[in-house]
Amino acid sequence: MIQISNLSFSYGDEPLYEKVNFIIGDDQKVGLVGPNGSGKTTLLNIIAGYQSQTEGKVYVKGFIGLVPQEIKYDPEMEKAKNTRNYTDPDNLHKDHEIRKIFSGLEINLDLDDNPQKLSGGEKTKLALARAFLQHPDILLLDEPTNFMDTVGKKWVMNFLSRYSKTTVVISHDLALMNNAIDKILYVDLVTKTIDEYKGNYDIFKKLKEEKDALQKRQASMGQKKVKKMEEAVRHAMSFRTEKGVRARVQLQKRLTKMRETLPQLPPEVRKIKIRLPDPANCGEIPIRTVDISKSYGGKKILNNVSITLIRGERLALIGPNGAGKSTYIKILMGLTKPDFGEVIKNPLLDVGFYSQEFETFDMNKTVFDTFTETTHQNEGFTRAFLGRYMFTGNKIFQRIETLSGGEKTRLSIALITAKSHNLLILDEPTTYLDVLSQRIILEALKEYKGTMIVVSHTPEFIIELAPKWAYLFPEEKKLYWDNSLIEKVEEI
Repeated sequence: MIQISNLSFSYGDEPLYEKVNFIIGDDQKVGLVGPNGSGKTTLLNIIAGYQSQTEGKVYVKGFIGLVPQEIKYDPEMEKAKNTRNYTDPDNLHKDHEIRKIFSGLEINLDLDDNPQKLSGGEKTKLALARAFLQHPDILLLDEPTNFMDTVGKKWVMNFLSRYSKTTVVISHDLALMNNAIDKILYVDLVTKTIDEYKGNYDIFKKLKEEKDALQKRQASMGQKKVKKMEEAVRHAMSFRTEKGVRARVQLQKRLTKMRETLPQLPPEVRKIKIRLPDPANCGEIPIRTVDISKSYGGKKILNNVSITLIRGERLALIGPNGAGKSTYIKILMGLTKPDFGEVIKNPLLDVGFYSQEFETFDMNKTVFDTFTETTHQNEGFTRAFLGRYMFTGNKIFQRIETLSGGEKTRLSIALITAKSHNLLILDEPTTYLDVLSQRIILEALKEYKGTMIVVSHTPEFIIELAPKWAYLFPEEKKLYWDNSLIEKVEEI
């Protein structure tokens, strides 16, 4: 059971929620919904006790299991001898039970593998396996299916629909939100409230549309009344007698009160407006790799990978988690050294990089400092530019580590669009974004005229980007892109 009473939370002077109240029952399955940056992840951390509220009370009954959308640092994973020791630290389960969970979550690991060497997606799935095996009284999940294909998503959906304890889920997976959820909590970015809706996501969407339509009708009627009252006040301005002055004062008071109680129109979520600058001049071959090889712990990840890209070409890296896509990108960016081979870059190459693990961010720096140090722009330009990405007011002085995955993504995209890069390297750019934000970013990328290397587990995203080439992992083959390869995208 979770009981929230008069909960308020602020970052500096910027409130996320104000005087919020709700109860989640012992066996309820709740979907937490709201635009990026509304405070969904923060709310999970408050419930779990990892974040302190500004005001109010949080009552939680039972053992909590929280799986964040990104594994920044997990001390249990760091000290675990192997994946079995991490997922079942108290040795309560038989090997075949653990392997069954691994299979459902598409974890292609042995029980004696080292968990510290895994990619971000593999670490997240391993943390899910640990939580599912522990069977907590309260299960808190932040985007649990981000790194899964269709089969894995369906398995998680079925697992959660059968789960007998309290569950709170943040997810952009509509199938999960419709089939494994019986209540929606909507976090309103503008009103700073949290509203309850009984039913799944589709029911919530219908009820919210009806509520918004009613608010618009009420606001329209109220505005008409205010307009009539304003006309009466203007007419009363001509009154000169003592009685007339008193009447005018009373009318003015009534008008002020009417304005204060006027129903507010449902606020539209601010939309990010993105335009990528034209790429800076570069040679015919911006980048190429020759015989890149890399192993971890005796396991070969990359073997003689040679890729050449011509200016303006788009390349999609395709393959399952752990096959080497992110490792190859890290080698391109100089974040990891290859065991053999070399990366040859044009002297005029200027790379815009997005990584789902945000390796290039200093988590202790603020949004403002990160942007100004990267772009060398002044405060006025920085505030105006970041405002387009919904970083306003004191939000720009938040440290990176306090941002949600969606907010870190917006900052990454802001940094990319602030300069004229001639190569974009994008590793899962849509992982933490809602559907609207994904579409906005996709439209900007479709218009980009430079060279692009992209990894994405969203089939529609790859299809619309229309890459010229695909490089398959672990097969290590470069092919002309064909939409028949989309099945392999869904394996990511």
